[in-house]
Amino acid sequence: PMLPEILSNGLCSLNPHVDRLCMLCEMETDMAGEVQRFRFARGVMRSQRRFTYDEVAAILAGDEDLRTQDAAMVPHLEVLHRLYESFAKARERRGTIEFDSQESRIIYNEQARIERIVAVTRNVAHRIIEECMLAANVCAAQYFRIHELPMLYRVHPEPSGDKLEDLRRFLGELGVPVRLPTHPRSADLARIIEDTRERGDSSLIQTVILRSLSQAYYTVDTGMHFGLAFPAYTHFTSPIRRYPDLVVHRGIQALLDAAGAEPQWFPQKALQELGQHCSMTERRADEASREAVNWLKCEFMMDKVGETYTGIITGVTGFGLFVALREIYVEGLIHISTLGEDYFHFDAQHYRIIGDRTKETFQLGDGIQIRVANVNLDDRKIDFERVIPEGQSGTAKNRRARRSRKDA
Repeated sequence: PMLPEILSNGLCSLNPHVDRLCMLCEMETDMAGEVQRFRFARGVMRSQRRFTYDEVAAILAGDEDLRTQDAAMVPHLEVLHRLYESFAKARERRGTIEFDSQESRIIYNEQARIERIVAVTRNVAHRIIEECMLAANVCAAQYFRIHELPMLYRVHPEPSGDKLEDLRRFLGELGVPVRLPTHPRSADLARIIEDTRERGDSSLIQTVILRSLSQAYYTVDTGMHFGLAFPAYTHFTSPIRRYPDLVVHRGIQALLDAAGAEPQWFPQKALQELGQHCSMTERRADEASREAVNWLKCEFMMDKVGETYTGIITGVTGFGLFVALREIYVEGLIHISTLGEDYFHFDAQHYRIIGDRTKETFQLGDGIQIRVANVNLDDRKIDFERVIPEGQSGTAKNRRARRSRKDA
């Protein structure tokens, strides 16, 4: 849960049949999913029912037991689902970039030990909430632009010229017909993803497109959000989880309190410094979260040394391959010295490693069989060894010896 728990599960939790103070964004949309008008206001809400995502998805899929149990709520959920479908069509017209990403979740047993790591599946209920949140965030950005109040916006710049050129060259060598303009729209990249979705190397193409994108950040400049294809965007929906959202709420409150007069608000320079700080702390928090999860996954793998798994190559470097395991969603490194009896070259431009003699190639997105070689809990690292198919004899020791002779 979000911390402190007294807020996340108490005062700020939408518990059923309890009055809760809130900031509301009331929107009117047309059938095409376009917001025609909106307003922000303080309000009091009383939740009628606590649903889980799975329950809502099952009701919308036609689960008769749940639909009978929550008969009074079904019409409201169906209206919300139709709204989502309109928003989704508007998203498609904008050309929002959507990647086939895979997140994982750690499941604990009663002894607080990791029992398993599972894939997180996003269903229609998750998408409904996401689209409603996006709409509210866009309205908040428009609200500040209308009132000319300096605010923190979430800006996602278009890819740099160098990264676009690398992407054009890479896609061309894969035989992907692409015409990327000097200043592409998100729809241009979304079309490439959709057109190549059925290809065997679609995961490779999506990964390279993702790595060509710039990093989003907070700033007072009302730049566009490239990935979501919005001309202006901010964060409104998580004021107890993200500080920029709380700043947005305070800005809305300042405008409501001013009632048309000049609001009491931060100077633009102070907001810009705050945006830089929040962008830095966001990246730091992401890194801390990754390190914590990596430690937990290492602990989970401690007793699995020697076991074999199937994985997919998620990173290619000069010193080896990063591989994510398909069955248990753990990532580790195959050092280049354990790949096989050959001297391997790193081809950074094409995200691959190629054998000097055998021309054996390991590329981003390829499947590979591995053995868990070592787990270092202190360094939060897992070492894999490639399981060499029968017929490819030799040892890593021989390969290292040949490499030493060649380097000499």
